[in-house]
Amino acid sequence: MTTASTGPLRLGTRKSLMATTQSQLVADEVTRLTGHAVELVGVTTQGDVSKALLAQIGGTGVFVNALRDKILSGEVDFAVHSLKDLPTSATPGIALAATPVRDDPRDALCGPAKLADLPRGARIGTGSPRRVAQLRALRPDLEIVPIRGNADTRLRKVADGELDAVVLAHAGLRRIGRLDAVAEVFEPDQMLPAPGQGSLALECHADRADLLALLGTVDDPATRRTVTAERTVLAVLEAGCSAPVGTYAAEVDERLHLTAAVVAYDGSRQVRLSASGHPDAAEQIGRDLAHRLLAQGADQLMGERD
Repeated sequence: MTTASTGPLRLGTRKSLMATTQSQLVADEVTRLTGHAVELVGVTTQGDVSKALLAQIGGTGVFVNALRDKILSGEVDFAVHSLKDLPTSATPGIALAATPVRDDPRDALCGPAKLADLPRGARIGTGSPRRVAQLRALRPDLEIVPIRGNADTRLRKVADGELDAVVLAHAGLRRIGRLDAVAEVFEPDQMLPAPGQGSLALECHADRADLLALLGTVDDPATRRTVTAERTVLAVLEAGCSAPVGTYAAEVDERLHLTAAVVAYDGSRQVRLSASGHPDAAEQIGRDLAHRLLAQGADQLMGERD
């Protein structure tokens, strides 16, 4: 069992601008609500050093495992992740301590024009199979170019003329002050976001009851319910970031509304369904919707590639 440190809380974070910015936001909020000082500890993950696409190097866990190892060893007290990077399977000894208020979950097109106004055969950059499939469904003529790198690196490819546009998460662009690059924000009926997109996750050692209580002060119950519904769909489908699966849940008038889609990688077909229910039944709503997707052949679409 790990023990509490006597100094500031040590917050493990990836070293990218996006990661450190959102981690600092969390650190400031924890300090504001609890009075505890928090210091950032930079951690290099496999996803940061590999140049391969995420689907080729193990998917979402490549950004998470190194941070979890630091928690389990006691080198850091807690870690902040983009929730969409978290695998849906549990890790022994690790607890999800908090999901702060969710930011905008939508995807954004960054370039000189909206998607409908880009020329035929425009080159769009993304490393996400989910975005690839949905872009092809919207514009079959597009040339989709696989890319890696941080947001600034991807945006530079547009500025340099290497690409006509890139698709990035709106929340991340806002956090690093690059909303100036956004030409269009995709509504969920155009492009469903990744499960948990726009949300952050705070993890700590499962044995640290003191820390679980302290970090719980920044937890937003509505965010936790909606992302639980979304991530349950992903878990039941046994899908990860290499699968073209999009989900979006929101609470409206004391009801939780969930939409999910599995899209063929070439964009030609999709299974898209919705469900709603009491917010306290978020996990069951997600589970039921996933089984309905499977009953309509979603697993076959997930297995297809070019």
